[in-house]
Amino acid sequence: MLRRRFVTAAVSFLLLAMPAGPVFAQRRPMRFEDLMKMRRLGDLDLSPDGRWVLFTVTDVDLERNTRTPHLWIAPIKGGEEKPVTAALAGESNGRFSPDGKEILFVSARDAVSQVYLADFDGSSGNVGPARALTHLSSGAGGALWSTDGASILFTSSVYPGCTGAPAEADACNAQHQKDQADSQVKAQIWTHLLFRHWDHFTGETHSHLFLVAAGGGDARDLTPGVDRDIPPFALGEPTGYAFSPDSSEIAFEWNTDPDPAISTNSDIFTLNLKDANAKPVRITNSLGGDFTPRYSPDGRYIAFRSQARAGYESDRFRLMLYDRQSRKVQEVLPEFDRWVDDLAWAPDSQMIYFVSGVEGEEPVFRIDTAGHGLAQLTARGTYGDLHFTQDGERLVLARATLRQPAEIYELRPKEPVKVPEAAPVHRQEGVEAGKSLLRQDQLTHLNSELVAELDLPEMESFWFTGAQRTRVQGFLLRPPNFDPQKKYPVKFLIHGGPEGDWGNDWSYRWNPELFASSGYVVVMINPRGSTGYGQAFIDGVNGDWGGKPYIDLMRGLDHAEARYPFIDKQRECALGASYGGYMADWILGHTTRFACIVSHDGVFDPQGFYGSTDELWFAEWEFKGTPWSEAGRLSHDLYRRWSPMLFAANFKTPTLIIHSQRDYRIDVSQGMELFTTLKRMGIPAEMLYFPDEGHWVLRPQNSRLWNQTVSDWCNLYTRTAENPAETRSP
Repeated sequence: MLRRRFVTAAVSFLLLAMPAGPVFAQRRPMRFEDLMKMRRLGDLDLSPDGRWVLFTVTDVDLERNTRTPHLWIAPIKGGEEKPVTAALAGESNGRFSPDGKEILFVSARDAVSQVYLADFDGSSGNVGPARALTHLSSGAGGALWSTDGASILFTSSVYPGCTGAPAEADACNAQHQKDQADSQVKAQIWTHLLFRHWDHFTGETHSHLFLVAAGGGDARDLTPGVDRDIPPFALGEPTGYAFSPDSSEIAFEWNTDPDPAISTNSDIFTLNLKDANAKPVRITNSLGGDFTPRYSPDGRYIAFRSQARAGYESDRFRLMLYDRQSRKVQEVLPEFDRWVDDLAWAPDSQMIYFVSGVEGEEPVFRIDTAGHGLAQLTARGTYGDLHFTQDGERLVLARATLRQPAEIYELRPKEPVKVPEAAPVHRQEGVEAGKSLLRQDQLTHLNSELVAELDLPEMESFWFTGAQRTRVQGFLLRPPNFDPQKKYPVKFLIHGGPEGDWGNDWSYRWNPELFASSGYVVVMINPRGSTGYGQAFIDGVNGDWGGKPYIDLMRGLDHAEARYPFIDKQRECALGASYGGYMADWILGHTTRFACIVSHDGVFDPQGFYGSTDELWFAEWEFKGTPWSEAGRLSHDLYRRWSPMLFAANFKTPTLIIHSQRDYRIDVSQGMELFTTLKRMGIPAEMLYFPDEGHWVLRPQNSRLWNQTVSDWCNLYTRTAENPAETRSP
């Protein structure tokens, strides 16, 4: 998720501290190649003594068309970060052993991803030669040390019918894989829904949890025979399993509903590891999803995130506590009308720290187990991946802004800083504001030298009145080398979700700074459905895809045009992906104010979308039932009411369509239908088709083509003497 602009020098303790290095007299606009050169921060972990942070960095090689993760390390108390592994296959998921003498990581250096161990020298930060711990034919990933360091928990995708002794089960999996690879028949027989998901066909295997001794040996399947993914797939979510403090138990997510294609109802289960015959025990009963189990260090509680409503993936993520003694569940913050996105316990088990999206920012909050003393601890930026040192003196985490890719920072919970008036502490009822921000220091500088070369404009926030007199937020970026006397074309970006947002975060796909770099004003609106403004605001998009959100977007652009005289109203392009692509299609049939449109992965025909998408719960919630249901008829058939296809007679705007073959969220046929419609109507249109991508364009050279094609399309319809472009026939 994305956020908002920088604070003033009066609160410089909150800002990026630029490292010593070359001073650039003239900063330059960012290029696509700059975006590809940037090192991408992944997950991180702290050494038990609090001296080191281990983290993943992904390097992109544009010419080789590769993205390769490696492990890096940085000292907590000053010093430069450095890489510690460099296998061609890459490494990720680095974790320190509880005694700090080893690390584990995951690598596919032997063709199949496995868990590896290596000795660690805590005095120098050096890592020794790696040795494979697992040797499963089905591979291994997502590894965690037990708290006592004696065992390691990980996941592996296996055939549920392959049970029995570990060696026997693995031989069974290997034989299934061989038979499938050798077979001349590639046909599949489907007996259930969710037969494909996001960008792959699910096949017959399912992710299971395994346990292996840290000293080596056979890995035990903890959920044998289960024909479900454990934990269930959840895009971008924190790890869905954890060890208890005494290592005798694990907690994990599991969706046991009969048909996972229409259910978001994962629950939290626990499993006694001391009894080989123990069965999982369900500890939650919410109708919605329960996620992210985290044991308190003293072992009394399991904190987790929970949603109340069945079938709604964007319901409010509530902070919950399960008391392991009384076996009761309570909500910690019933009045906190925001999502809890990630969480971590303080070492004394008295406080829970979490991040939550608020008005274009993703700050850190703190609350005690009784629900008292809620305080916001940071202001600008997007935070995540929280880790405490054992003494509780430091909280190490990732932070990004719109002008800086993610880096590692440390916060000091016992060193609060007085908050200046300019700091955006959010005045939600019940939040202790005005005296709670923490001192923070930047630990890594993965991209500081490159960022120092670039002219990255600040993002401005503005508010306006949207549909039903609701207060709505928007953002604007001026182009580099901005001249207030000139008129500039506009790229009007529409976010996906629809339950998503724009804000103060860095992106390697839809990067607002890159969109602005070629001489455009970038305008972004967080319409109804956007996160960070309360659950009622989010729910405002449900069943109303082309209604209030469309009004919010158009009024937001009206407001920007009136407020900023440098905007050229005649040279505006609307661009969106996923739900943003749907809205681009909807705009196509409802206004001619734009000079061009870019529709990426958009829903053109909601009825056809329902029949070809993977996660049916999404369509059934957003459109209030199935296309043929009684509920659908009673709500005036929302699949047709909000169908861009049925407004094709109004289409006039030149449109670039982008879609990919392996997009199973929104099938490629949706883009093809729109392209066919526009060409038959004689409206200028092109379609960029990727046979090897899914819902996102991820391969570096494909990404380069995407950016160039989108840039050319916008330039073609907004070009002037000040904004030249190569002319192409549409």
